[in-house]
Amino acid sequence: MIAVEHLTKRYGNVTAVDDLSFEIGDGHVYGFLGPNGAGKSTTMNIMTGCLSATEGHVKIDGYDIFEEPDKAKRLIGYLPEQPPLYMNETPAEYLRFVGEAKGLRGAELYKQIGEVLEKTKLTAMRNRRISALSKGYKQRVGIAQALLGDPRVIILDEPTVGLDPLQIIEIRDLIRELGKEHTVIFSSHILSEVQTICEKVLIISRGKLVAFDEPENLEKSLTAPGEITLTAEAEPEEVEALLEETGAVSGMDVKKEENGYARAVLRTSEEDIYAVSRSIFLKFAESGKVLLELGLKKADLEDIFIELTENGDREVPSDGEAEAENGQKTESGRETDSREEDSEEKGGNEP
Repeated sequence: MIAVEHLTKRYGNVTAVDDLSFEIGDGHVYGFLGPNGAGKSTTMNIMTGCLSATEGHVKIDGYDIFEEPDKAKRLIGYLPEQPPLYMNETPAEYLRFVGEAKGLRGAELYKQIGEVLEKTKLTAMRNRRISALSKGYKQRVGIAQALLGDPRVIILDEPTVGLDPLQIIEIRDLIRELGKEHTVIFSSHILSEVQTICEKVLIISRGKLVAFDEPENLEKSLTAPGEITLTAEAEPEEVEALLEETGAVSGMDVKKEENGYARAVLRTSEEDIYAVSRSIFLKFAESGKVLLELGLKKADLEDIFIELTENGDREVPSDGEAEAENGQKTESGRETDSREEDSEEKGGNEP
């Protein structure tokens, strides 16, 4: 569905996106992760046609976003990190404007407005001024405008930023539902959210792709050893001896607590961390030493993220700061010396 080929974006001497290539299939929900300055928003803006590229191609269902922008953009719905809303309008008025900008007219326009309002649970708010809506409802309006035109691809940049826990759950459920009918790509700093929703995860660091796989596979192949903690009614030396007898411990840190108990943090490279914990439990039981606590810490997406992107933060100019973007694109979508005009359209509703 989406093919990104050798994509590069430079701002003067700074390379924001560095020879990035990946392919995304039709359907499902994909997470797009990276530390601040990794190039996530820049990549999304290029994929939606809102920003030019220095080199490379982006193809949406075979249409090049630079060479055939009209055909490619009709397949994309985009929600930037800051929703492009008109606060003095109601959701119905705003969506009518966006729909007309996307070429919808007459009965089809009002049919789709009704459908996206229902899908985003905004029907009861359709005639309220957007400025009076909560942050969560404003995000819903932003998602609703992205759905107009029935795009095959929905791209959401930080859709839950600034929301309270209940609003995050509601938007998460909405994204999960959208994934049943659309290809959804979204970025988020809430890694547990990505792990819960996404079927595949892309991680970039310093503008390069460092991982692209299912979260479960990344956990198995890329993370540090599993971690087990325990507290025992024994001396530290006795705990160390028992743990060494299991043969599954790659490292340990055992200390005597003030209450006289021994506490240990140990690491294992074994894939089945439950089998290791069972072996430890049985070993202590055989020795007559009492285990007061036994806890497992399985590697998660946060561990993967830190392992792959550590020390990857950097400063990348924003779109408004970069001199390289003070111009228009050529017909092929590459950079010239004048600023892009289409990024100045009202609210940036049509990518």
